[in-house]
Amino acid sequence: MTGDDVKALRKELGCTAKELAAALGTDQATVLAWEKADLFPTKDHVDRMTALLAKGAGAVPKKAKPGGDPIKALSDPQVWELLRKIAAHKRLRDEVAKLADKYPDPAAG
Repeated sequence: MTGDDVKALRKELGCTAKELAAALGTDQATVLAWEKADLFPTKDHVDRMTALLAKGAGAVPKKAKPGGDPIKALSDPQVWELLRKIAAHKRLRDEVAKLADKYPDPAAG
């Protein structure tokens, strides 16, 4: 996997180097070194990146942007589609609850 491949992966996943590093269990400096081709990812890291790509952008937890307004997200039709699915499927609700434990509650801020 080349540096350009790693950059393209980040673009496809819509994540920062820091977010990708966290998802891969490495540090930001390593991801940036891969992108500059100063270092090359191990097979294990390439396999993990391939798996993330197969899962799509939602596979990489995103850090909430400071000052982001969660109420504005309610105008996004995709949010409502997700909410309908979550409400209709208990198993999905349970999975979302597990994922949500990793994220801070914006109302607690």
